Amino acid sequence: MVVVDCRVSLCGRGLAANYGQSEEGGLISMAQWTSAVGAAQLARQLQAQQPRPVGPGARRPPAYRALADGIRLLVLEGRVPVAARLPAERELALALSVSRTTVAAAYEALRTEGFLESRRGAGSWTAVPAGNPLPARGLEPLPPESLGSMIDLGCASLPAPEPWLTRAVQGAIEELAPYAHTHGDYPAGLPALRQMIADRYTARGIPTMPEQIMVTTGAMGAIDAICHLFAGRGERIAVESPSYANILQLMREAGARLVPVAMEEGLGGWDMNRWRQVLRDAAPRLAYVVADFHNPTGALADDDRRRDLVDAARSAGTVLVVDETMNELCLDPDVRMPRRVCAFDPAGSTVITVGSASKAFWAGMRIGWVRAAPDVIRSLVAARAYADMGTPVLEQLALNWLMRTGGWAEAVQVRREQARENRDALVAAVRRELPDWEFSVPLGGLTLWVRTGGLSGSRLAVAGERVGVRVPSGPRFGVDGAFEGYVRLPFTVAGPVADEAAVRLAAAAQLVGSGAAAGAEAPRTFVA
Repeated sequence: MVVVDCRVSLCGRGLAANYGQSEEGGLISMAQWTSAVGAAQLARQLQAQQPRPVGPGARRPPAYRALADGIRLLVLEGRVPVAARLPAERELALALSVSRTTVAAAYEALRTEGFLESRRGAGSWTAVPAGNPLPARGLEPLPPESLGSMIDLGCASLPAPEPWLTRAVQGAIEELAPYAHTHGDYPAGLPALRQMIADRYTARGIPTMPEQIMVTTGAMGAIDAICHLFAGRGERIAVESPSYANILQLMREAGARLVPVAMEEGLGGWDMNRWRQVLRDAAPRLAYVVADFHNPTGALADDDRRRDLVDAARSAGTVLVVDETMNELCLDPDVRMPRRVCAFDPAGSTVITVGSASKAFWAGMRIGWVRAAPDVIRSLVAARAYADMGTPVLEQLALNWLMRTGGWAEAVQVRREQARENRDALVAAVRRELPDWEFSVPLGGLTLWVRTGGLSGSRLAVAGERVGVRVPSGPRFGVDGAFEGYVRLPFTVAGPVADEAAVRLAAAAQLVGSGAAAGAEAPRTFVA
């Protein structure tokens, strides 16, 4: 399945042809809406939703009510933008195989509740009622100052491992003077850090020169640069399904056409038959994968799958972007880590590797890197001049100090122990409070991918806001409405907080099961 970006240019000549006519045939005013959702796309998103559970003896809601609730949920989740023009009643009725009367009644209910605005000749577009937070396009975590009594399970990041952060910054300040006498502009990164990162790959049996490394502003900055270089608007990018929510959104914003490739159940990882078929049939320009403790499922791809995927990508002419941000977060000491994916591409013609300090060390240290062939690095560096110019020098010096002195290894070991303790506490709490929820315990990473016993993940996210726990629903990690029956739980809380988080999740599940979570009080859930 290929998803076409539903955003349209307000200044493009094709706008009126595609979306700019009313049912009566006249051109509309475009001041009310800024994007449009096609009938087929909206139908797919609605049909992918889990129906709300109905208790014994309870009556199912009328068809129009279920349709209105489904559209409202898509708006609250941010999967249908605010100010998006909805399909005409006749078009949506045909796509859903329901009567036009059902769609008209659903639209009227949404207008009454403040989730839809209409104007004769201009159609209907989504809105939010006065007083409700506007669903954002970004996937930011809950701001620390806003935490209060809310338990935030949206952000898969841990506090900084001290005293290593403070020591690293102090060491960086001591080494700053020579750089302070320069212009401070290093588009490819500080030479010392590029050499350090290259040496770390070489020590793992993957010969690497500093010319194969570019330092970036986090892994997101790295992947954004790669997408802009290799995949222009409308290009296909194959992605795991599910995949990392922030990257999926980044690619959508870049205008990519995402081609999902289903993961195996549990911790099996990649389904190579599906990957070969997609790479052969869709011929995507890029493929994005997380081979090490996949976000969100926690799967770890073995050597054979890594070799096979590189071979399949090479045969298809697809550039394989491998996200290694979770590579060092192996939580169980008896696990033998597979070889890096780039080890199966000695010529460097197929694999581009992305790494970062954000997950293994601290999200506040926004240092990432790209490992690729020298000509690819030169192209990325040249293109960077029109984006962020370069990565802050002080943070680069701090990371270089950590890696040079052994502080990195010590800090990462502390991070593993903390994440393992959190994982075990969260697993025990969820199994106790929500025995119907299903999951496989990953051997590393920072996330638990949970099947919610038939409940809607989107409705759980809304209900969770009401009972004091913020949790991202499964569709945030899918393409076009997939994974409605899942939520992602990160290993960010332990002890009594993990216990309380599970209690609140159980309360949210009870609300959803009773049908009391259909209200519109809560904003959408953010993810990191």
